[in-house]
Amino acid sequence: MPVTLKNGYDKLGFLSPVDVLSKKQALRHRRCVQDAEYQIGPLHYKAKMHTILRSPYQLATHPAILAVVEQILGADILLYNTTYIIKEANTPAHVSWHQDLTYWGLDGDEQVSVWLALSLADEQSGCMRMIPGSHVNGQMKHDTSHQDENNVLFQSQQVHGVNEQDAMYCPLRPGQASFHHGWTLHSSLPNRSHDRRIGLNIQYIAPHVRQTKLPGYSALLVRGTDRFHYYEKEIPATCDLDPAALNWREQKDQLHFRIAGNAG
Repeated sequence: MPVTLKNGYDKLGFLSPVDVLSKKQALRHRRCVQDAEYQIGPLHYKAKMHTILRSPYQLATHPAILAVVEQILGADILLYNTTYIIKEANTPAHVSWHQDLTYWGLDGDEQVSVWLALSLADEQSGCMRMIPGSHVNGQMKHDTSHQDENNVLFQSQQVHGVNEQDAMYCPLRPGQASFHHGWTLHSSLPNRSHDRRIGLNIQYIAPHVRQTKLPGYSALLVRGTDRFHYYEKEIPATCDLDPAALNWREQKDQLHFRIAGNAG
């Protein structure tokens, strides 16, 4: 990553857009998602998808993505989670203003979130909006008192009082990605387009960062060395939808929800 891009990430709390795949390659990975949905049902917001499908593992280890992540986190990188975030066409699903790290129970913020577009993510389809510089304020108060069935977040958590005029839209063409800091305030509006908005969300952490809420969480070393061994080891998918892998992922998905879906 050129120095100017790293400086921009540190200043704004995000980097967007970054070219990763061609449009043709993005379409191929989109087809992998849809083929899997046809076989096992909806994949929206399911954890650890790289352990049951080859496509998300290939994307999470893509050299263009890891090159940027290394500039942010350093040479040692753990893959913490992969999940598809899908907004169906012409639906009210949205994401309220929030910070990713709020309920994850990590003891540090050496983490980066990647959002890779597998279909067009523009203002009409509900692309992400970021508040530049909001990451420097650390964790902000999140309210979970109002439950909204159309809010993608587990607890409908939201930060109130955000000045919408400060927001920057981050449109992405298929194959482009955005990178953002765990304390960067972000949200997205409903998909008013006639196509699904499909993105792969990839979470990376530095190996020294612990998950403090519950034991048994897993992670996968994707670059460098893990000298800490705080996480159970994962086996990335070598074929799609292996029955044993599906069963393992289901257990980890439940653990992920218990950790990220609860404020305690």
